[in-house]
Amino acid sequence: MSTAAVAQTWYMTQRQLMVFVRQPAYAIITLIQPVIWLFLFGSLFRKVVELGGFGTGTYLDYLVPGVVVMSALSSNMWAGMATLDEIQRGTLDRFLTTPVSRAALMNGNVVNNGLVTALQSVVIVLLGLLGGADYPGGVGGIAVLVLASVLLGTVFGALSNALGMLVRERESIIGINTFLLLPLTFLSSAFMAPSQMPGWMRHIADFNPLDWAMVAGRSAMSDHPDWGDVLLRGGGLLALAAAAVWLSIRTFRSYQRSV
Repeated sequence: MSTAAVAQTWYMTQRQLMVFVRQPAYAIITLIQPVIWLFLFGSLFRKVVELGGFGTGTYLDYLVPGVVVMSALSSNMWAGMATLDEIQRGTLDRFLTTPVSRAALMNGNVVNNGLVTALQSVVIVLLGLLGGADYPGGVGGIAVLVLASVLLGTVFGALSNALGMLVRERESIIGINTFLLLPLTFLSSAFMAPSQMPGWMRHIADFNPLDWAMVAGRSAMSDHPDWGDVLLRGGGLLALAAAAVWLSIRTFRSYQRSV
């Protein structure tokens, strides 16, 4: 990407960030569900670690990375709604009359969501710390978890943008996201250690990008990180993110030819 395209992407990102800054209530609302997951589920299932296989001292230690990654997924899956708003207001079509990079038009939304996801992830980690969670991997492990959540968010944010370009209907985006969210969450190690899951669920989780981010984050935050495991799953997320961004840009070019 050229220097001009990078600068234009940052400009488009700033447009999105201003919406976030002007609506601080939105930031608070997005943290309500993670708080419920952390402290309601953390209390409800606190004794489940006695079954073994969790690799942590408390269930909250195990749950924090899962909540961070789940929040990244749920918030980025709706990126296509913002793209759809831009289309319906005619803003996107007006940008098409300017020399701005087409990649910047799509990626500004993705970068904005990545920054918001990183902030949200750090807040959830801090909330977990206040609740008594322990992170043996220290700041480095937390950084890996945040990066994994941002990569996962980029995958689904870019795919959501592509979906917005293709269907151009709110109802379709809502229906698809609602259909995917819970299966992706529960067919992963978000709440339960893999050793305690049915075999068929473990096999599906091995191919679930949500689980890749959780495994990478949990391993990096543990006493003895398996960096090979972290790099393998992190590399898979990076490859998926690059493919999703490429698909998003290609879909946008198809939309451009249709107007």
